[in-house]
Amino acid sequence: MHAFLRRFLAPRWQHPDAEVRCQAVSRLDPARPEQRQALETLCLDSASSVRQAALERIVSPDTLIRLLEQAPDSPEIQHRLATLLAGTEGGIDLAQRLHVVERLDDRKLLARIALEGDNQQLRLAAVARLKEEDDLIAQACDNGIAAVRHAAATRVTSEAGLQRLAQQARRDRQVVRHARERLNRLRHDAATLAAAHQQRETLLSKLEAHARALWEPLYGGRYRHLAREWEALGDLPDAEQERRFQEASLGCRKVISDHEAQEHAIAESDRRREQAAEARESLLEALEDSLASLPRGDRLTGQDIASLRSQKVLLANRWQALSDLHVTDEALRERYDAVLADYDSILHTWERYERHAGEIEQALKAEDTERLAAAVKACQWPRELPSTPLLSRAQSLLAGQQQPVEGDPEARIERFGQDLEQLEKLLDRGAFKGASRLHQSLRHRADTLPSVSLRPHQARLKRLGARLAELRDWRGFVAGPKREQLCKAIAQLADTREITEAELDRRHRQLVRDWKGLGDAAASRELSDHFRSNSDRIHERLAPWRERQAAERARNLEARTALCDQLEALLDSPATNADPDALRRIRDQAREEWRRHSPVPREQAQIIARRFGRIRFALQGLIDQRAKEVADAKQGLIDEARKLLEEQSLSPAMRAEKAKTLQQRWRELGRAPRGEEQTLWREFRALCDQIFALREAQRDDRAQQARERLDAMQALIDRLDAWQPARSGDSPVLESAIEQASALEPLPPGRRAEGMRRRWSGIVRTRRERLSRLAMLEEVQRWQACRPLLDAHLAADAACLEQGRCEDVPLDSALDLSPAIRKAHEQRNHARRHPAPRETVSERLARLRVHLSLLAMGRISQHDEPLRLAIQVERLNEGLGRELSRAEEIRIVLCNLLATGPVSSEQWEREASELDALLTRLTRLPPP
Repeated sequence: MHAFLRRFLAPRWQHPDAEVRCQAVSRLDPARPEQRQALETLCLDSASSVRQAALERIVSPDTLIRLLEQAPDSPEIQHRLATLLAGTEGGIDLAQRLHVVERLDDRKLLARIALEGDNQQLRLAAVARLKEEDDLIAQACDNGIAAVRHAAATRVTSEAGLQRLAQQARRDRQVVRHARERLNRLRHDAATLAAAHQQRETLLSKLEAHARALWEPLYGGRYRHLAREWEALGDLPDAEQERRFQEASLGCRKVISDHEAQEHAIAESDRRREQAAEARESLLEALEDSLASLPRGDRLTGQDIASLRSQKVLLANRWQALSDLHVTDEALRERYDAVLADYDSILHTWERYERHAGEIEQALKAEDTERLAAAVKACQWPRELPSTPLLSRAQSLLAGQQQPVEGDPEARIERFGQDLEQLEKLLDRGAFKGASRLHQSLRHRADTLPSVSLRPHQARLKRLGARLAELRDWRGFVAGPKREQLCKAIAQLADTREITEAELDRRHRQLVRDWKGLGDAAASRELSDHFRSNSDRIHERLAPWRERQAAERARNLEARTALCDQLEALLDSPATNADPDALRRIRDQAREEWRRHSPVPREQAQIIARRFGRIRFALQGLIDQRAKEVADAKQGLIDEARKLLEEQSLSPAMRAEKAKTLQQRWRELGRAPRGEEQTLWREFRALCDQIFALREAQRDDRAQQARERLDAMQALIDRLDAWQPARSGDSPVLESAIEQASALEPLPPGRRAEGMRRRWSGIVRTRRERLSRLAMLEEVQRWQACRPLLDAHLAADAACLEQGRCEDVPLDSALDLSPAIRKAHEQRNHARRHPAPRETVSERLARLRVHLSLLAMGRISQHDEPLRLAIQVERLNEGLGRELSRAEEIRIVLCNLLATGPVSSEQWEREASELDALLTRLTRLPPP
């Protein structure tokens, strides 16, 4: 009855019949807003004839564009809009149509306007809005206006599009010609670019290979040649090629710069090494000359020994400083050891002489020959050294002479000739100082030798003296300007204030060495006083700095001494489990700290250096001992790893864990000796790799099982996803699938497993929801089956309320009703015999409607809000023991609806439509 009233009172354009709606279109006025809205609604009607009739009444392109956005696939809207914009119908002015076309994005509509437009400007505007190359090719081939064809053809840029245009544009030869020209030009440009790109790629490959190569003599030239070839190319490289070129160039320049730096470092090292060798050579020559000049003298005094000591200390300090920086040559080292041995021999001889000098003097005073002979013999004075004055007196007394004798004349003459030969060698070598001392000794000895025996050597001595005088004059000739230059240089240095104290001291020492190197050549008191006064000025300026240097040397000496004390304490009580790596770090750090605390006072430098050398030797011995112990311990670990590999009672995982423990112990042990560490590690690593390979094999087996579980789970998911329950009684199928999924748990961790769990949960939730909706549908269907019983009760209620005849409704035995429905039927008959107030019945009906709306997820009006809250509270209270399903709640609500009465016709009409809608809503199943 309500549906009929709605159809009767509804407007004709909303009539169910399409012909009636089509007839109603002609009565709608587009000028009126409400009727224009109706026309727009009819433009989207389900019937094609209605849409066509409604669109013919629309003449506004903006309205059609809005409708096209709502229904983009509607051919009627597209046809109507194209007809209006093309100018075929509607009479819209050109400016408005151009404005609309400039805002369009529909390619089909634009293509049609470009083909059918009534104006060239309109067609050009439509072509300008086209973006797809296929549409442009179609316009260039099929458009009836040449300008439009040319405009479309100009925008075709791809090689495939130009080729299609040249093949299909038979209508316009100009389009074909231009397309072929552009196609040929494009292919030529592409070929040129490809050739240039390939050329650059070839150059890049060569340059990158050159950057990876080692340096060779032609390395720099080849790099510059490749760089010039790259720059000579006419095209521009892309970003990737430019990046690769810069990286390769940077690598080549790095190789060249590294080689140059290495060559410079090697050259500088060689230069410094040569300078150090020259300095060592000069020091050795000076000491060798001093030692060689001692046997040629007439007497050996304490002054000669003191001078020799000071020269030896200077040599040792300088030698040690040079040895710290550069390795000593083996030949120089042997010469140095030989010179030190000669020096030690002379020094020991002198020390023995000093110990017995007092006894010799006393024996001389007492003229005790026996005691004197014993003392002289105890001195063990070598024959090659000249005697001291005291020994000469003692030897003279022992020989029974009052004056000192010089020994056998023939031996003295022979020795005189040997010294003449040595003097000639010194003059040939240019050693002026040694030659001068030796010549003076020879002249003094010549006065004491017999003239007859000396006559064969006098001419040679005179000739060598002339050569010595010539060498002295030449040195004076050369040394004169040099002395004046040194005086000017030291005066300028004394007046200079811009340089540091260290640089001032270095230059001053160099000038002093150069001055002393001239000896007595061209020496004058005036120049010597001038040089000495300026040197004293520099000494005064450097006095505070030297004090600071002395303090720093003292601190460095204290630091070196403390370092030695610490290392000696370490060596005195080394830990039994000392790590050789830690000892090596201590050794390296000690060496660095030793070098950092430099310089030290010269008199203690050699002593502390020898002490540190002994400590380093002992420390290296401790390191080697501990490294040997580490090697033995690591060999034991290798044996344990081999036994672990052969152990079959342990699982691969347990063996792998034990192997990790062995590896940890291996790392904690430190390093074995260098030659043995690599060999031991390779053997130990091979055994560990075999152990881990067994574990990986086991993991692969587990992974295979995990994949099988995942595949089984995937098959179960697919099977359940394809299954759709048809009735509520199919729930055992779902429960069985859930049990199977539980048996496959736990799934291996990973993204696939997480995705499966999410999909499984969604499928299970969807199937449970469908089963629940099927159960509700079945309840509603059972209710609809007993709808005749409800209608009979409604008729009996109306007769009871209107005529006062309260009769029971008999139960049809043909109906298959549940016990709950039968009980509700009896309660309805009882309620009719004992009617409740009208307001109570209305309240019960409203309550049942709201409850059903909650179950159907329907809308609830504002005035029913208190009922909704009350029903929800009751549902919560009733669900404390066991939560009811929605199907059970629907059954209870429908049974209560059947049991509620008596209901008047007005009350039922007020609730019936909404109850029917709610029941219809409950019968809708979710999409599969």
